[in-house]
Amino acid sequence: MQKTKKNHQEILTKLGISELNPMQKKAHKVITEQKDTVLLSPTGTGKTLGFLLPLLELLDPDLDQVQAIILVPSRELAIQIEQVTREIGSGFKTNAVYGGRAFAKDKIELNHPPAILIGTPGRIADHIRRKTFAVEEIRTLILDEFDKSLEVGFTAEMSEIIGSLTQLEKRILTSATQGIEIPGFTGVKEPKILNYLEGGRPPLEIKTVSVPGRNKLPGLKKLINQNPSASGIVFCNFKDSIAEVSDYLNGNKISHACFFGGMEQKDRERALIKFRNGSHRIIIATDLAARGIDVPEIDFIIHYQLPFKNEEFIHRNGRTARMHSRGIAYVLHGEKENLPEFIKPNQHKWEEGLSFESTVNTSAEQTTLFISGGRKDKISKADIAGLFLKQGQLEKEELGLIELKQDCAFVAVPTFKAKNLIEILNNTRLKRKKVRISLV
Repeated sequence: MQKTKKNHQEILTKLGISELNPMQKKAHKVITEQKDTVLLSPTGTGKTLGFLLPLLELLDPDLDQVQAIILVPSRELAIQIEQVTREIGSGFKTNAVYGGRAFAKDKIELNHPPAILIGTPGRIADHIRRKTFAVEEIRTLILDEFDKSLEVGFTAEMSEIIGSLTQLEKRILTSATQGIEIPGFTGVKEPKILNYLEGGRPPLEIKTVSVPGRNKLPGLKKLINQNPSASGIVFCNFKDSIAEVSDYLNGNKISHACFFGGMEQKDRERALIKFRNGSHRIIIATDLAARGIDVPEIDFIIHYQLPFKNEEFIHRNGRTARMHSRGIAYVLHGEKENLPEFIKPNQHKWEEGLSFESTVNTSAEQTTLFISGGRKDKISKADIAGLFLKQGQLEKEELGLIELKQDCAFVAVPTFKAKNLIEILNNTRLKRKKVRISLV
């Protein structure tokens, strides 16, 4: 049966967007017309949709082979792009592959080749070596956050992949960093450069905050207490530092999630899910969270440990003040800790009447529940909403964000109702599947 492509207006309507922003409109025109495009735009400005819409026009709906590869530096970004592609209802099969999940699971999904294959360079290179999928029909290559892939050590794999794609007709590179040199192995020659890094960003307020002595943990608590209903990321340089901060926040009953490279992929995904749906308003993270993760508008970020390089400082700050929202970046430093030259002192005065010992209740009002059924069981978000609203007797405004995965789902509910909902709904049926419902 012949597939039909959805037009842009259908896609935008499905996403609840009235029109593309200026960057997305320009990107669509240039990517459609040019052989090679470099798109430079800040985090949170909609680059993914900017390259996905023109990509869909390049695909042949009657060809059951991989036609486009999107290389990304992290698992989270691969998952994010896969999710966006599915949300827009493109009509084209899309799969994401990455390290940290079973190779056998990849092979099962790739037995029926997707039109769009998203993945980290290491995993994609491995599949090409093993000839899991054919490369002869791949005409389009997208290197999303290409500088980050180079930075984290994927140069050899990227070169190997591109060298094997002999039928490429179009290359699209994206980045949120200014002045990055494009390696020769990409094959990009005389690209059209779209630079949206200068101007147009919402105002970002940077406040340097000096704390007495060397122990910055009381100062961190105070900053979080000053923003009790706001969401924020606390950046650390090392996972050991994250453990120290996490223990301290737990001791002060401050709800939070953790996110760093050494975590199991499942735990990383669940940390982001709980942050997105409001079960946690604070996430403690390494620079892994500075780019390529799908999180909502963030009110503030805190540099608990100072970044080593200006690029790290810029990308951390880029998680707030996104799109049309304002944001604050706090730089927390001990009174004898020297600021790097790229951070200008701008001492922040603590709000009157708020001492270092003051405590604000930051327990989350939302709790995340796990559901043991997903897309492969023909379960939809509407099915889950119906279960919780009808059988669970939740009010519509009480039902939080629903995230649907291939084999499971997550839903945010009021914390004070979570236990009762589990008792009522556990082992009930969704479609034809009996599902388990439990706390995450």
